[in-house]
Amino acid sequence: MIPGNRMLMVILLCQVLLGESSYASLIPEEGKKKASAQHLGQSHELLRDFEATLLHMFGLQKRPRPSYSAVVPQYLLDLYRLQSGEAEEAGGAHHVSFDYPERSTSRANTVRGFHHEEHMEELQSDGSPETPLRFVFNLSSIPEEELISTAELRIYRQQIDDAISDPRPTGDDALHRINIYEVLKPPRAGQLITQLLDTRLVRHNTTRWESFDVSPAVLRWTRDKSSNHGLAVEVAPLDPASRHRGAHVRVSRSARPLPDADWSQLRPLLVTFGHDGKSHPLTRRAKRSPKQRGRKRNRNCRRHALYVDFSDVGWNDWIVAPPGYQAYYCHGECPFPLADHLNSTNHAIVQTLVNSVNTNIPKACCVPTELSAISMLYLDETDRVVLKNYQEMVVEGCGCR
Repeated sequence: MIPGNRMLMVILLCQVLLGESSYASLIPEEGKKKASAQHLGQSHELLRDFEATLLHMFGLQKRPRPSYSAVVPQYLLDLYRLQSGEAEEAGGAHHVSFDYPERSTSRANTVRGFHHEEHMEELQSDGSPETPLRFVFNLSSIPEEELISTAELRIYRQQIDDAISDPRPTGDDALHRINIYEVLKPPRAGQLITQLLDTRLVRHNTTRWESFDVSPAVLRWTRDKSSNHGLAVEVAPLDPASRHRGAHVRVSRSARPLPDADWSQLRPLLVTFGHDGKSHPLTRRAKRSPKQRGRKRNRNCRRHALYVDFSDVGWNDWIVAPPGYQAYYCHGECPFPLADHLNSTNHAIVQTLVNSVNTNIPKACCVPTELSAISMLYLDETDRVVLKNYQEMVVEGCGCR
């Protein structure tokens, strides 16, 4: 957690770097005399220090450089919009069937999405439709200090067009079982040694994502440092003579009837929910309405607008959302006597009283007294998509302290 005075320093630094007048001093405009090499060097060093400070605050070792092939799963984008309150403003999430994972997010401040490695898309055995497909997910980007609480594997399935006209819509032909296994040992000669993690009976006349609990396997891989040999997905019709044989479940690039262009968004997705011990868990919240501001001519301590635009520091290529946020900052006088609305401590009142008779003692300072968190959706150094809650990022109240 970032102490209040450090957060104030960061916000003031943002103000210095992002303010128009400050940019005029840091970046020479056309037609004006160019700044000296020494001045430009100092400016670039300041910007590097600023970037390094914020990256450290975000828990990143270096600035992410996303590749053109990086994909942001719609699930994580919908989760961010619901969690941050944006979906409420827009009239709901992108998918009407989206279920907010209250239970998982209540114990996590970080959500990560993982697609399986492309080279593991091939069948691992004889290629029959009932043979489990093995998927390997590289979880090495999860920091050691992040404790995983739950993990889920999301599988997409689409309604088969002739399901409505099926002569036996309620028979076994319409039912499939999806089994999810942990692969316990490296595959040999196409044989998989597995352990069942989760299973579900589904009908092929519905289009939706199915979520399966794979927490035991992911906890073994991350917490217990067990070998990660991947997960296996098996789609088995209850009726061996079924005409569809699991074709509605999207587990490989060549699946039909969906075009290959949809594969980037519809491929299996592993989602982990974890906590790094540094901030409060994610909570679904409504969009905050702006608070009433005081009179502009009031010189007393109050909150002022300070919008941090990530594009101004060139971070809009790896920060998916938000594009920026209103951080605010505190500024103003703490006059004697301190009024009640200045939210002062007893110590600040005493200090201001002493200052009124002895100017060697400084006045109380205008500082943040209440801070709130923001959520950020971004691509990390390995092109993995992360939804994370960052504490003490927005000034909600100011006072004399």
